[in-house]
Amino acid sequence: MIGIHDSLDNQLLINLSFLTSKPTGITTYSANLFPHLQPLNPTLLVSQVKPNYTCYPVPANLTPAQGTAGHFRRLIWTQWHLPQIYQKLRSHLLFSPIPEAPLFSNCRYVVMVHDLIPLRFPKPFSPLTPYFRYYIPQVVAQAEHIICNSAATAQDMIDFFNIPSEKITPILLAYDADRFRFLNLPTSNYFLYIGRHDPYKNLQRLVNAFAALPSCHDYELWLAGPPDRRYTSSLMAQVEQLGLTNQVKFLDYVPYAQLPTIINQAIALVFPSLWEGFGLPVAEAMACGTPVITSNLSSLPEVAGDAAILVNPYNVGEIAEAMQTIAESSEWRSCLRQAGIARASHFSWAKTGKATVEVLQQYI
Repeated sequence: MIGIHDSLDNQLLINLSFLTSKPTGITTYSANLFPHLQPLNPTLLVSQVKPNYTCYPVPANLTPAQGTAGHFRRLIWTQWHLPQIYQKLRSHLLFSPIPEAPLFSNCRYVVMVHDLIPLRFPKPFSPLTPYFRYYIPQVVAQAEHIICNSAATAQDMIDFFNIPSEKITPILLAYDADRFRFLNLPTSNYFLYIGRHDPYKNLQRLVNAFAALPSCHDYELWLAGPPDRRYTSSLMAQVEQLGLTNQVKFLDYVPYAQLPTIINQAIALVFPSLWEGFGLPVAEAMACGTPVITSNLSSLPEVAGDAAILVNPYNVGEIAEAMQTIAESSEWRSCLRQAGIARASHFSWAKTGKATVEVLQQYI
């Protein structure tokens, strides 16, 4: 333990037991947010010490890096060990950047809910289905307050769980402005998608839209994201059937440091997801001055505003038309570049952190 004594009250605990070294949407949010909560003098529940913070050590095997076993161990730890830590440190409030907290305990807590996608797009036999159907409703019902990453997610909380709107505060996320910025690099010949290969990400329609471009063999489509044995093979088979093996590149997981260059040189980010809690790649691409094509559903219009081309993600023709327009018109690309950079300037982790501090202060 660093800087903790049993005799001291630790007003705010922040549960970071799930943090991994590979950035995902949730870990990116959490890692960028907690420094801005420092005015509350929090104690971090972490497996690796964070310099200049009061930290309380937790097991290192509670993260998504350990797969389903890691998630299961974290839920057990959250239910049985976290209340003991809370009581031992005489805490006043727990903040969890994910919707997990001890149930039926003496812990007062605020949680962050990122999305309810597993309820919108349930998968047979997925452990996420009972997790979202039975565990999370109890967590949010017993929470002091709930933070969401968009108005769309807040509305889902109301619609799915009947949570009163006054118990929810939407706070939009941000991006790493030091890393994601306009680099003035030459545009290459590829469209870019960033994310997983889950069906709700809508990659089958994206591939079909790319195939529908009149001159698709003049371009490439880069899919940046880790392969998934459940879905990637069918995508590859689709690409082969369409005769696009040389045009569609499966990049696997792209290291975080390489993303800004790949984004900057793309013709456009094409992100036609059927649903997103926030849609971090959209904000990152706009910050890089890369034109964005994204869906007119869920939180994505909140993020993109009027700085992107919004399409019906179920309509392959609309996606293809938007791609063709950007590919052929330097004027459109220039317009969207300027609009995107201006739009992205409205997002910052400092602003997200300040709004989060204001919520937490009400309950400490």
